[in-house]
Order: sequence, then C-alpha cells, then structure tokens
Amino acid sequence: MKVKVQKIDGKASGDIELNDDVFGVEPRADILHRVVTWQLENRRGTARPTRERSDVARTGKKFGRQKGGGTARHGDRGAPIFIGGGKAHGARKRDFEQSLNKKIRALGLKMALSSKAKDGLVVVDSLELKDAKTKALKGHFDKNGWSGKVLIIDGESVNDGFKKAAGNLPGVNVLPAMGANVYDILKHDTLVLTKDAVEKLEGRFNG
Repeated sequence: MKVKVQKIDGKASGDIELNDDVFGVEPRADILHRVVTWQLENRRGTARPTRERSDVARTGKKFGRQKGGGTARHGDRGAPIFIGGGKAHGARKRDFEQSLNKKIRALGLKMALSSKAKDGLVVVDSLELKDAKTKALKGHFDKNGWSGKVLIIDGESVNDGFKKAAGNLPGVNVLPAMGANVYDILKHDTLVLTKDAVEKLEGRFNG
C-alpha cells in the first residue's frame, strides 16, 4: 500500500510503501473488542480486601466468666462487635487481570493500524520543528486539518522539542513506537506516524 508522506507543516515529501501484512489487515470488531477489554482490565488495580473474623490475630480464649461479670457472655475477641475485631461482610479481594494470547494481541494491533490506514492515517517524514512553540505547532495542525483527538507516534523516542510544543495542545497525545497500543489508536480521530515509527512497527511484527 502506497501512502503520501508530508512534512509537519503540510508540504509533500514523497511516498512510502506500507506493509500490507501490518497496515492492510481487514479489521474484526470481535478481535479489537477482546484486546481493548484485556488492556483496560489489566489497568485496574487489585481491589484491596478487608480482614474478616478469621483473618484477625486476636485471642479465641473465653476472656470473662460465664456468669456474674455484669456483661454479655463473650468468647472470641476477633468478633466484629469488638474494636480490633474482624469486619463483618467485608470487601473481598478482586483481581481483574486477564490473560490474552500474544497472537491475538499482535493481530489486534495490526487491525487497529489497518483501520486507521483506511481512514485517519497520516505519515510525516519527522517531527523536527524549526520553531518548537505550541502556537506554531497549533498553526501546522490547523493547516493540515488535524482536529479532535490526534495521536502522534514517533520512532525509538519522541522528539523533545515536538513533545514540549504538543504538551499544551488539548486532545493531542505523543508516544514512542514501543508504546503503540490498540486502545489509544482507536480512541483518537487521527493517527500520525513518522517514517521511523512505520519502520519500528513493521519491524515489531516481522522481527
């Protein structure tokens, strides 16, 4: 698949051949759903449990007389009615982590990239800016028609000047190629890849 390459200011900069095995896969909603669900569930922290009666280290020995003490007949100090006792009907530990086959995860990323390649993918030669200012970058975005949520993926690491300039633009997120993931790609309206990012992503599957 041949795609036009442009500079960050919108000027044409040649063409690039995208690997059909990565950018030409037919997306399937069920695969994308599974990968996104796996990704979001694994972000959730483990729900912390409370200690119930059996978890509290207190004496189980009867601590008062059966009669004549002027109080109720109690045995276990770990009972929920005592300070320091276990909690009645406390929160249980809940772990949300899921496992998902590596092949499915890789296929999901290919499908997410392919869905953007059909509509919403832009390839730029690099993220080098002559004037690394937010106002100047906003002008380039407006000129290119990049509105809404924009995800920009660079190669090994993100260009520092570009990262700082894009930091104050609402709806704009910047990632290195290693951080590319299905959820972020799908939730943005426009995906911008540098030539380095294309090389890294294709190498990730072909390596």
